[in-house]
Amino acid sequence: MALTIFVLQLALRILAFPMYLLDFLGVWSWMCKKWFPYFLVRFSVMYNRDMASKKRELFSNLQEFAGPSGKLSLLELGCGTGTNFKFYPPGCRVACIDPNPNFERFLIKSIAENRHLQFERFVVSTGEDMHQVADSSVDVVVCTLVLCSVKNQDRVLQEVCRVLRPGGAFYFMEHVAAKPSSWISFWQQVLDPVWHLLFDGCYLSRESWKALERASFSTLKLQHLEAPLPWELVRPHIYGYAVK
Repeated sequence: MALTIFVLQLALRILAFPMYLLDFLGVWSWMCKKWFPYFLVRFSVMYNRDMASKKRELFSNLQEFAGPSGKLSLLELGCGTGTNFKFYPPGCRVACIDPNPNFERFLIKSIAENRHLQFERFVVSTGEDMHQVADSSVDVVVCTLVLCSVKNQDRVLQEVCRVLRPGGAFYFMEHVAAKPSSWISFWQQVLDPVWHLLFDGCYLSRESWKALERASFSTLKLQHLEAPLPWELVRPHIYGYAVK
């Protein structure tokens, strides 16, 4: 099986050589940052349609983590186009972080469509380095479909723990690796190298639940889910929240 995966990966890499060359020259990354927001706008509509009930379930107790003022302070990591905004409670104060500045124009549209929120700021940065956010300063951090593409999951979760106040919560919903020895797992591994290039750093075969288990949260409530999505490769999901 491992040899078959290697041979198929090699064949795909040969076919995708022009992309690898552009990536080596530094052009591909620039192109991805430009086109990816337009792809994500369309993908997010379909994803939210199919996952709306699970998102409502996930975010149903957000308000319970509001601080003494009663107003929830929320930081969304890898905010993309702001498709989670409609699931947040009224009066929630929202700040966003994303490494791609090209999402800002789409965020502005989402902010205008979600007047029930109090938008604070958009920071261009990676999850591994959120130095613009003070220690213990937010009630909740939200991260959906992001851990698949960060460079260092452990470092991101360390930063999440740093910015959360004691008793604050980290909410997540992520596509992950399929069960070992399944056909979905096989094709995830075959396609991973090219998928990573095509979809702005996303990996299909990450076991993100292991990083969450390693992180220094006091409580972790995590569920595995076979998501009701038309794309089998990204059906395996985890979702839940962790408390600092």
